[in-house]
Amino acid sequence: MMKTAQKTRAIVLRSLDYGESDRILTFLTDEFGKLKGIAKGARRSRRRFANALEPFSLATILFSRRGSGGLSFIEGSDVINHYAGIRADLDRTLVAAYVAELAEQFSVEGKKNLPLFELLTDFLGFIECGQMTETAERFFELRLLKSAGFEPVLDRCVTCGTPLETIESPRFDCREGGIRCARCTVNGPDFIPISVGTLKTLLLGRDIDFARMTRIGLSGPMARESREILGCFVRHLTGREIKSLNVLGEIRKRYT
Repeated sequence: MMKTAQKTRAIVLRSLDYGESDRILTFLTDEFGKLKGIAKGARRSRRRFANALEPFSLATILFSRRGSGGLSFIEGSDVINHYAGIRADLDRTLVAAYVAELAEQFSVEGKKNLPLFELLTDFLGFIECGQMTETAERFFELRLLKSAGFEPVLDRCVTCGTPLETIESPRFDCREGGIRCARCTVNGPDFIPISVGTLKTLLLGRDIDFARMTRIGLSGPMARESREILGCFVRHLTGREIKSLNVLGEIRKRYT
């Protein structure tokens, strides 16, 4: 039996054309967590769906579903923000695709996670305003990992608890998701050297409010270190490469 239609705010994480006129979508919603649904005739009915079903659009959607499994039926939508400023710029578009893919990987279908929804909404606005930097991308990764329950331990040794301030040569352990002090470090490919300065900057950026985020920057070596440890940790958790990040990296290499 079809349930009563429900309305929720949603961000489009993935959009896939299906058949001649339908579209299968993955949303991150504020009330129902990750939601997958089919919009029948979406590619023909511009009036009913407008720009609300484009990747990383923020919209109010009306949906219904049968039982607890299978695809929901997207019956209508009203766009809240199409993020035209993002779509007008290639780098912003690629960054938005990356944060949306990360959110999809770290969200659970049917499990509400309002902090993650609000984080993605805030960062899309941040990108829209042209404030997103590679440093801010790392801060997004940290905050996303925290909201998903996988926050890396950067302020103390993950093994013995020695505080960062007294660790001279910390190394990051991807499998354990935290730094190790010299006493707890064993040489191996999974232990990545990282400077204390980089760790302190990441910790500062993890907690700072959005208005002050642009004041923090990572130097070249610090950016490389932070990109390496967080990329390693994300790959360990997801068991895969993040395709949109690889595309972003390749495009940036061509134009820098």
